[in-house]
Amino acid sequence: MRIILASTSPRRKKLLSKTGLVFETIESGYEEDMTLPMNPEELVEHLSFNKAKAVFENNRDALVIAADTFIVFNGKYLGKPKNEEESRKMLELLSGKEHHVVTGVTIISKDKTVSFNSKAKVYIKKLSPETINSYIKTGEPLDRAGAYAVQGRGAVLIEKIEGDFFGVIGLPISRLSEELKSFGINVL
Repeated sequence: MRIILASTSPRRKKLLSKTGLVFETIESGYEEDMTLPMNPEELVEHLSFNKAKAVFENNRDALVIAADTFIVFNGKYLGKPKNEEESRKMLELLSGKEHHVVTGVTIISKDKTVSFNSKAKVYIKKLSPETINSYIKTGEPLDRAGAYAVQGRGAVLIEKIEGDFFGVIGLPISRLSEELKSFGINVL
């Protein structure tokens, strides 16, 4: 069966490749609306479903996997910062505090659709202005929800994680591999 990852994220591609599956990637082009009146788990599944559906519409012979990840802090959703100033504000906001990272995943085939979510609690160390500035200069915060990459240089900002580490990166591969069994795909 043809498998498509509805994402151009290098992180999701790398994580899915760990399963040994042969797949291709196609960007969904779906415009996310983070203002919809839903709780975080519903919203992240809704966004992943619409990403998957957008790619499936033109690839009905394939199994499509899509994911979406964002940060939940004090009832607000944080996505990817648009610039260095937004990165700074996000990192200052999260400094010394805990927040949740929620990832939604949808799998669509011609026979069925499954959506699920993964939630983890991340604790950020207290960050000095110098640390924040140094990290921003790496360029890493700009393409990451919450302005940090737990699997990159941002790892030094993390005090601890409670939950699925791979879900924090953007694709909970253990749960994904379990869900793929119901589509007749065994990862191991």
